Amino acid sequence: MLKKKLLNKISLSTPHMSGMEMKYIEEAFETNWIAPLGLNVDEFEKEFAHYVGMKGAVAVSSGTAAIHLALSILDVGKDDIVFCSSLTFIASANPILYQGAHPVFIDSEPESWNMSPNALEEAFKDAVHTGVLPKAVIIVNLYGQSAKMDELVSICQKYNVPIIEDAAESLGAMYQGKASGTFGDIGIYSFNGNKIITTSGGGMLVSHKPEILEKARFLATQAKDPAPHYQHSEIGYNYRMSNILAGVGRGQLEVLNHRISARRVIFQIYKQELADFEGIEFMPELVESLSTRWLTAITVNEKEANVTSRELLQALAENNIEARPVWKPLHMQPLFKQSKYYSNCKEGSVCERLFSTGICLPSSSNLTLKDQVRVIQCLKDRLK
Repeated sequence: MLKKKLLNKISLSTPHMSGMEMKYIEEAFETNWIAPLGLNVDEFEKEFAHYVGMKGAVAVSSGTAAIHLALSILDVGKDDIVFCSSLTFIASANPILYQGAHPVFIDSEPESWNMSPNALEEAFKDAVHTGVLPKAVIIVNLYGQSAKMDELVSICQKYNVPIIEDAAESLGAMYQGKASGTFGDIGIYSFNGNKIITTSGGGMLVSHKPEILEKARFLATQAKDPAPHYQHSEIGYNYRMSNILAGVGRGQLEVLNHRISARRVIFQIYKQELADFEGIEFMPELVESLSTRWLTAITVNEKEANVTSRELLQALAENNIEARPVWKPLHMQPLFKQSKYYSNCKEGSVCERLFSTGICLPSSSNLTLKDQVRVIQCLKDRLK
């Protein structure tokens, strides 16, 4: 036990600096643009929009802030309904509550682990029956993998309901030749410290519609009216990104493709080394898509593997290795116990099964081969 305590900690997903960030940070200091806005913010937005293939981008303080702005722009208000993926971090849905609206949660489907078109269609049919359509649909792309956006977009277009695409975990992923986060009316990204690239804290809102981008900038800077004095006609927010952090983002964006390649290699090593163990399955990758494998996620079939996912997590923790269960579905969270939920099929809930059997393994792009071998050996020892 003492030996295990002396082992260095292997984290789930850590920041990975390129060294190029300092060039942009130093420019901010030299020009004294320390506060929010400045050249780094302007250039980061342009470079980011170009990377994902969108009309424009707005750099903000977090991915959560970007979702909140998106809901505000789409006029989501008190007692409105918003459909939202259930298998996700709570930040995807909290902004719905900020607006006084009510979330309705949608199950995952097994081929992408993301929002189920079947469940979404059922939710819309019930909404038509009650005469109350949702104001928006928040579709989340988990762990670097896009949802089935062609099917989901088609459903939302049929009912003329806008999409907020939460690509916080999937920057760099592709689906049918398009970047994750670019299928909806508004896309959002996160640069939190554990993401594939980071600005320490921060986010981005993207859209093809100039009026949405203009409104986002307006609301994110306290909704200041065009006047020589401080005048405000509607509620605004202090959500703009710091010029220094935008400099970090510019340096990180330059190596994003390298980070994607590194995480995909890490995934392939896990898959190769665990291939002979029954009961271990990996998060699928959709046909015509490219997952970044931001986190390598597996499921554990207890009967076939003779071990539970929680027992594997415990074994990893005892070896000072950080791993986590797949997200606890939001419809199971105490905060949302009154919220409606639609399952993928009558046979059961996909996201509940994924929560009970899923594990996210250490996947940092700077994870050394030596440390990954240690993770794999720990898993093998317990699986045997």
